[in-house]
Amino acid sequence: MSDVVTGEAVVLEVRVAQLPSRAVALAIDIALQIAALIGLSALVGLLATVLDGAALTALSLLLSVLVIVGYPVIFETLSRGRSIGKLAMGLRVVGDDGSPERFRQALFRGLAGVLEFWILFGAPALICSLVSEQGKRLGDLFSGTIVISERGPRQHPPPEMPPPLAGWARTLELSRLPEPLAATARQYLSRLGELSPPVQHEMGLRIAAQFAAYVSPPPPPHAPPYAYLAAVLAERRRRTLERLARRRPGPQPSGYGTLSGPRGR
Repeated sequence: MSDVVTGEAVVLEVRVAQLPSRAVALAIDIALQIAALIGLSALVGLLATVLDGAALTALSLLLSVLVIVGYPVIFETLSRGRSIGKLAMGLRVVGDDGSPERFRQALFRGLAGVLEFWILFGAPALICSLVSEQGKRLGDLFSGTIVISERGPRQHPPPEMPPPLAGWARTLELSRLPEPLAATARQYLSRLGELSPPVQHEMGLRIAAQFAAYVSPPPPPHAPPYAYLAAVLAERRRRTLERLARRRPGPQPSGYGTLSGPRGR
């Protein structure tokens, strides 16, 4: 999971597309492109009797560019981020702010794809996707996009700030908190009402202990684990919204509200 901040200063929790699903989508798209190239090559061969060599070369080059670059650019622009392969796998390309993919972004991704997939056989894309926390390939880095899965689980509202911890939370050092650990805490808090009290407490203690290695200062004494985790995530979200608000005109977004206690079964 990952946080995407929209242009309206709303933080959305999205499911980043995993490498296997992206690889299958890419394989579908490349298979279609190869089939199109073979068909167009046969068509160019039929024209060999009426066109000279230079014209045939120019036509072949034009059609190759149209298939290799035009296919992803045209499909992703018209379908708002979905090629045929991505449509089959339930994936979509969106901007880093959660907005639909634009033509400029699709063009950058398409041009980068020539280098990544057709010249270097996918090696740069694989390495970059493994290194990037959000699974971005070079085309995504250049264009400011991210590939998400639209078949993810139902989304839950972000954690709210427990009022007794609001003052303490503003003093937190959060820069070292890893996103995968934050995602684990979000999932735990979203399922809080489904867990029995002993399981709530045990899981909360375990995740809170992991948080303590990255977040300082420690929480006030006797703060329940669920409240500690909610306070950290709510403060993290508030700071993200404030950073965005400083870059954009308009009213300041609301950082967080209140949190009710856990519900037993």
